[in-house]
Amino acid sequence: MALAPKLQQRQSQQLAMTPQLQQAIKLLQLSNIELAAFVEEQLESNPLLERGTGDENRRGEEAGSRHESSLETAADTVSVGEANADLDVPEYTAAPDASVADTGAADVGGTVDWSRNNSGGSFNGSSDYDPAANTAAEITLTEHLTAQMPMLRLNDKDRLIADYLLGQLDEAGYLRADLTDLALNLGVTDARVKSVLLQVQTLEPTGVFARDLAECLALQLKESGDYAEPMQVLLSNLTLLAKHDLSKLTKLCRVKSDELKDMITRLRGLAPKPGLAFGGSLAAVVEPDVYIRETPHGGWAVELNSDTLPRVLVNQRYYNEIASASDNNTQAREFISECHANANWLVKSLDQRARTILKVASEIVKQQDGFFAYGVDHMRPLKLKDVADAIEMHESTVSRVTSNKFMHTPRGLFELKYFFTAAIPSLDGGEGHSAESVRNKIKILIGEETEKTVKSDDKLVTLLQAQGIDIARRTVAKYREAMGIPSSVERRRIFKHGV
Repeated sequence: MALAPKLQQRQSQQLAMTPQLQQAIKLLQLSNIELAAFVEEQLESNPLLERGTGDENRRGEEAGSRHESSLETAADTVSVGEANADLDVPEYTAAPDASVADTGAADVGGTVDWSRNNSGGSFNGSSDYDPAANTAAEITLTEHLTAQMPMLRLNDKDRLIADYLLGQLDEAGYLRADLTDLALNLGVTDARVKSVLLQVQTLEPTGVFARDLAECLALQLKESGDYAEPMQVLLSNLTLLAKHDLSKLTKLCRVKSDELKDMITRLRGLAPKPGLAFGGSLAAVVEPDVYIRETPHGGWAVELNSDTLPRVLVNQRYYNEIASASDNNTQAREFISECHANANWLVKSLDQRARTILKVASEIVKQQDGFFAYGVDHMRPLKLKDVADAIEMHESTVSRVTSNKFMHTPRGLFELKYFFTAAIPSLDGGEGHSAESVRNKIKILIGEETEKTVKSDDKLVTLLQAQGIDIARRTVAKYREAMGIPSSVERRRIFKHGV
């Protein structure tokens, strides 16, 4: 058969991801902190966007409506039977004389209330939550150390090295970077960096600029005069201490059992992470996206945290003025039209994001009602697909919504993904057990141990099977290790030696 070029006509279907669709998908998976940063960028780059204050509608009614909302909001009530109804944002229509379009996200900060007896729920703007804000400004570790630098009397070059080392500290006060790499970056010798390091390690709090836990503890022991040879050996064998192998440590340190216990007690009185005593840590404070509270009639109210919902307005009046003034300027008209379209899209996307989070969170609370009412033992196995099917959304959308989103509940703060757990089969063929509830059962069984009743992983399997849980020994070991619980051998040592 001869090879020759030819033309063929073929029909196919494919999803075209427009830039706006890609951006809308990106908004779903942003955390509230990342979303706030994104909105700030949009406010700076788009002249038609304004920051809302939440009282635009009230001012419009009182003062003749400089700010008028042109985004139709969803119905005020949604019953449990309508939980799967379509909550997509209505078509955006701007009133001819409207000056500003308020994002519906500000109006979505209501609650979805449904009871355990499926009596229905309400979607309203009432809220009795008033989360306390952090008002105290604490000195940071960097500020504290910078204030002490002049006491070291370093020359100009060494001071630059010290400042560079200060910038490499983590929030615990540790210097994790390799000294050779730091010296290479600075263009100095390793010995020069080591010399400056020894000087900055004398700053308060004692233990900062340590490169590992052993060095951090050693710095504190040297200051208190407790850094004798047995203690040095103990710090060199922290791995054995973590395993509670006290008999081996006693031989290595060449001390008696009581003396070793005293040494361990001194270690426990030290600060393993001295930097955490200061404010301004690198870890961001988690702000919940959703609040859950119990209602008087025995249900649960699911409420968006309005403090994390950006309020963005589209200045329609300014757009009309600029558009009419640029009739003869094609480039200016295209620019302002693009800004107007992007602003309207952002308003709708923020509103849709808020509604989607509320919808997913409400279904999670409905599916995991037992957890909120009775605790982790009553958590059900739950998959992303279960929630996606219930609210008629795609599984990938639910996955994006639950990423980096947090729920404040009467039982504490949880990431939305926490409520999705694998199913451990039931021996009687009934509904499976959630992995989280099984982990909790393992923790309870181990917590009940005494010196004479330490349970091996095999014994834990037998006890769990007696409760109808079909689980393998390797799964028990995996769950136990994930919770930071030592093996049965190490637990016996803890009971025996008391540490």
